[in-house]
This record gives sequence, C-alpha cells and structure tokens, in this order.
Amino acid sequence: MAVPELLRGQLRLPLICSPMFLASGPELVLAQCKAGVVGTFPTLNARPEVALDDWLTWITADLDDWNATHPDQRAAPFGVNLILHRSNPRHEADLKCVVRHRVPIVITSVGRPDAVVERVHAYGGLVLHDVVSVAHARKAVASGVDGLILVCAGAGGHGGNLSPFALVAEVRAFWDGPLILAGALSSGRSLRAAQVMGADLGYMGTRFIATQESAADEAHKAMIVRDSAEDILYTPVFSGIWANYLNNSVVAAGIDPASLVGQQTGGKDDLFSSLEVKPKAWKDIWSAGQGIGSINDIPSVAQLIQRMQREYAEALQTPADFD
Repeated sequence: MAVPELLRGQLRLPLICSPMFLASGPELVLAQCKAGVVGTFPTLNARPEVALDDWLTWITADLDDWNATHPDQRAAPFGVNLILHRSNPRHEADLKCVVRHRVPIVITSVGRPDAVVERVHAYGGLVLHDVVSVAHARKAVASGVDGLILVCAGAGGHGGNLSPFALVAEVRAFWDGPLILAGALSSGRSLRAAQVMGADLGYMGTRFIATQESAADEAHKAMIVRDSAEDILYTPVFSGIWANYLNNSVVAAGIDPASLVGQQTGGKDDLFSSLEVKPKAWKDIWSAGQGIGSINDIPSVAQLIQRMQREYAEALQTPADFD
C-alpha cells in the first residue's frame, strides 16, 4: 500500500471525501475530519473570493482546537480543490491563499499541476491530481504529483467512462505511488473492494451530499435518497465536460432528457431556447454518481462513518469461498 506519509495512522477509514461544488463547506469538512476521514472542498465554494481566507482560518483553528482536546481521537487532515482551467479567474489568487495557510492536501483538476506542485511541496503539502485516462495519469506523474485520483465510470460530477478494473490495472503498471479510486463508492464494503482492486484509498462524494452537514439543497438530498442508478444521466451539455447528473433534476428544469441524447458541448442555447430561465449546471441541474441506489437516508457524518467502519470491518473478515 502506498498511503502518503501525511495520512498514515491518521485515518479511521481509507477514505478521502471529494470536494463537491456547492455542497462542501466548512461544516461538512470539519465533520468529516473529526470523524477520521479526509474532508475537502472546492476553493470556488468560498464566495466572494475573500471568503476563502476566512474559511481556511476557521477550519484550521477548529481542527487545532479539536486535536488539543481530543488527543486520542485526532482529526484527519483536510484539503482543498483547485480548478486549473483557464476559465477559472480565481486560480492564482486562490493558490496564493492556499499556500499562505499551508493547506495539507491540494487536489488539482482540469489542467497541468506543475506550478501548484512546486509551491505546495515548498511547505510540505501533498498534491493529488484528478485523472480520467492513462494519458492524463502519465502527464500528472511527469508533473511530480504525490498521488493520482482515478475518476472512473459512475462517479458523480465530472468523470470518465472507463471501468475501474481497466484504469487501475493500467495505471498500476507504471505508478506505484498513492492511488485513490473514485466512481460509485458509497459504503465501507466498496472501500475495501477498491483496495482489493489495487487502490490505496477511496474517493467518495455523492454519499456525503445526503448528510446533515452538507450544504446541498434539501430537495437534492431527497432526490439522491429516492432515485437509483438508472436515474443518472451522463452528458457534456451542461458544463462542457462529460458529467453525471440526476435525470429528474433535468426534468424539473423543464428539459426533456431525450433531447440531450447525442448532443455534444455545442448547441446548448438552441436546446434551451424555449425555456424562460436557462438552468445552470450544479445549481439547477444536480449531480450524483451511479452509487445512489444504495443511499437510503440522510445521517450525520459521524453516524455515516461509524456505519462504514462496521461495513469495512465486515468486508475484511469475509472469506473468499469458491466451493
């Protein structure tokens, strides 16, 4: 196993909670870290831009206080997600703020992480990079990242379409460093399965949308509990990049999902021309991964992690029986 040194002995489950646009805020991150798993949030969730400094100050101070008063139940480290695409005007300012606060874990997405790696490594932080293909993985390794997050088929939000069985095996052929697997994980048993497949840690998002501390719309949480994998729509139309969305949120926005079949990133304005209000990805068109069929409630993060610990322990004790 290639768990980063920063995380060894710090986690109660082999889990990094993924940063979710509009859903991950300080309350969710703090609950995740105190429950013993890595909590993260996208820097873009802190609005306006100056709020990022407040959020990082809040999270750091709160976790320091927790660790001082709970020496036998220390919190896991936290992290942030930086979107590196040129369309993100906050990239440089957010990176400066992250470096100033010496955020332990930085997750980079949609772009080359070279400059981030240099600046985060300078203070001893970790850089993990999202990839959806072997080509992306090779480029990230060449950039000097500390770990790869393989975003496989079924992952909520922006995700690839490769089976984890295929992508993990191919990446493991040239990368023996930390490997984190994303794609429809929603239980302690699935975390163990990810490890058996060859990953070191699991990466889980959708399951934490449906928690009490999540900042997601309550109707979004309820839809995740109610719907199943067949209600997930994979399309690039709403954000310009292939992503998984809740089909019923598309319908609620006044769009016929059938009209999106075969559509690529262009023509969105024509598709939505009859709508009085054009829906926005994430805010109106809600995301979720294919693992929603096993999500049946909206617990607190602490309750959820305790349940996953039991499931993970049971999976460890389950013998393989081929008779």
